Amino acid sequence: MDLPIGWLEPVVRVQTLSDTGSPVIPDRYIKPLVQRPSFNTQSHSQNIPIIDLYELTNGSATAQKAVMDQISIACREWGFFQVLNHGISDELVDGAREVWKEFFHQPMEVKQDYANTPNTYEGYGSRLGIQKGAILDWNDYFFLYYLPSKLKDHNKWPSQPPFLRDVVEEYSKEIVRLGKDLLRIFSINLGLQEDYLQGAFGGDDIGACLRVNFYPKCPQPDLTLGLSSHSDPGGMTFLLPDENVSGLQVRKGDEWITVKPARHAIIVNIGDQIQVLTNGNYKSVEHRVIVNPDKERVSLAYFFNPKSDVLIKPATELVTSTKPALYQPMTYGEYRRFIRTDGLQGKSQLESLKSS
Repeated sequence: MDLPIGWLEPVVRVQTLSDTGSPVIPDRYIKPLVQRPSFNTQSHSQNIPIIDLYELTNGSATAQKAVMDQISIACREWGFFQVLNHGISDELVDGAREVWKEFFHQPMEVKQDYANTPNTYEGYGSRLGIQKGAILDWNDYFFLYYLPSKLKDHNKWPSQPPFLRDVVEEYSKEIVRLGKDLLRIFSINLGLQEDYLQGAFGGDDIGACLRVNFYPKCPQPDLTLGLSSHSDPGGMTFLLPDENVSGLQVRKGDEWITVKPARHAIIVNIGDQIQVLTNGNYKSVEHRVIVNPDKERVSLAYFFNPKSDVLIKPATELVTSTKPALYQPMTYGEYRRFIRTDGLQGKSQLESLKSS
């Protein structure tokens, strides 16, 4: 088998493995015992906060403040929350999910036309990190760029189904709008100028990219993960989950909380760059994805990131004599190279930035 350009070993499509109907998974996907979902303490009774944004644009000043307080608490205590009445139509939310389900059920030769490399990960992929012999996750994905505009290339987006590009374009505009709104709210809640975080991200010259995850059926879900435990390296992530199949788990203390998606909600989580910018006031939190023996699952993770060459460091206003700067300055581009080399490694990348 020829090696795809840039990869050190053959890339196997997980969907192909699942479709064989084999009752066992290859050794390459079996996680060490302490990482397996069957080993860790799990909670199915809790859920991440659900926040209705309606009052932010339609309520009184008191009602607006109450919603902003809910967001502040969620950012400080959870690092995750779901938003309702986010301004994205139900039709677009459903359409974005469905169009990608259709893509992953296109013939393999159609998908292979978009096979990616580790240089940018743009396109159709099945692994993160280039480390030879690594233990892999049980998923395939499609990664594309939306911002900055110079990176966006519709020809690199799937042409099948035929309306996919239009749906992704419309959905992307809405996510970027929501991201800017939340950065403003975060800044106000932190006592900063309302445009502080947007400016720290690079102003209007930010990054926005989409990773669509496809988790095929797995005959041994207790032995593997759809996505290994990690915190997101970027600024903020907007996840459109599969409402029919649970999979996302968020770490809360010593427990893994299985997220129960609200209808037409968008899940928001804080990334490592916001944890750095807020000097640890807002937390990026480890999360992972479990897989299902009977059902496949699709989710859309939209990453809202700082410009790659902007230096990211704690806001001066959030550094005090009692809470000095926790992290060393680093550009997002430099930080991102950790994952491109080693894959997902919990929160070890962020810990490496801590000031001594």
